[in-house]
Amino acid sequence: MELSQTYTEGFIDNKGVKIFYRDYGPDDGEPILLVHGLGAQLVHWPPHLIDFLQAHDFRPVTYDNRDVGLSSRFNGEPSFALDYVKYFLRLSIESEYTIDDMAEDGIQLLEALDIKQAHVLGTSMGGMIAQIISAQYPEKVKSFTLIASTASTPSPWNAPSKAVRELMMERSKNPNASIEEVLEREIKIIELIGMEGRVVDTPEFREETIRNFERAQDGSGYARQLLAILASKGRLDKIKKIKAPTLIIHGRHDPMIRLKNAYKMHKLIPHSQLEIVESMRHLIEPEILSQFEELLLKHLREANS
Repeated sequence: MELSQTYTEGFIDNKGVKIFYRDYGPDDGEPILLVHGLGAQLVHWPPHLIDFLQAHDFRPVTYDNRDVGLSSRFNGEPSFALDYVKYFLRLSIESEYTIDDMAEDGIQLLEALDIKQAHVLGTSMGGMIAQIISAQYPEKVKSFTLIASTASTPSPWNAPSKAVRELMMERSKNPNASIEEVLEREIKIIELIGMEGRVVDTPEFREETIRNFERAQDGSGYARQLLAILASKGRLDKIKKIKAPTLIIHGRHDPMIRLKNAYKMHKLIPHSQLEIVESMRHLIEPEILSQFEELLLKHLREANS
């Protein structure tokens, strides 16, 4: 049986916001908090990553960010016509909650589970959240792993590729899409941001997408999370304060978050290490994990010594 099939789960409360979590254990393992990206539920973490961490005596703790999965939902309806104009004009954008609020969710989860210190791994938007955790709560962070992310202020000059951007906007504007529409969109986006040559449209993928669709409640949280990203002011000054050993992993051909973002963060985060994965785009497929798993394990173990 795969290790990732066993876990405990439940809710914690952060000032009235319910956050659903999953703790894979074991209790005596080294805790590692996994913070996921835009619109992603905790079930989207690759099982091969969870199994790899458990097999090396780590205790993965995952959670649904606010507004997705089983965590609390918000009610705002972003006006993307207006907000997109503001985005292009570099004007201030208001969001129902902030990336900082989402970082506080992660900290409160650690508190609720009585975890004094953890390794922190964030990917994409989860990396943005994890930057704040690592910068503002250094006593909580044993090591920091930052995958396919950015610390820069969102701007049209540092945006995803046109094809990716169009699919993101389509998802934002159509939160009540049918399962057929969701399947078609998911296949398109993963073909763009997943490993080149990956066969996406399989019966297994369709079954998994349907399960996740049914778990998700609705798709409206994606737009509000995206607005929180667009409203963020960047974290370039904050990441200079990160004290934990930091490993930055980025795909050479990431169409979602450009490689130049990784170079910039590497320059600003003290004592950070940068690993560029040649065949990686934005996702962590088994073949991609195998290219940096030894480096990741070394990074985590050295932080324990």
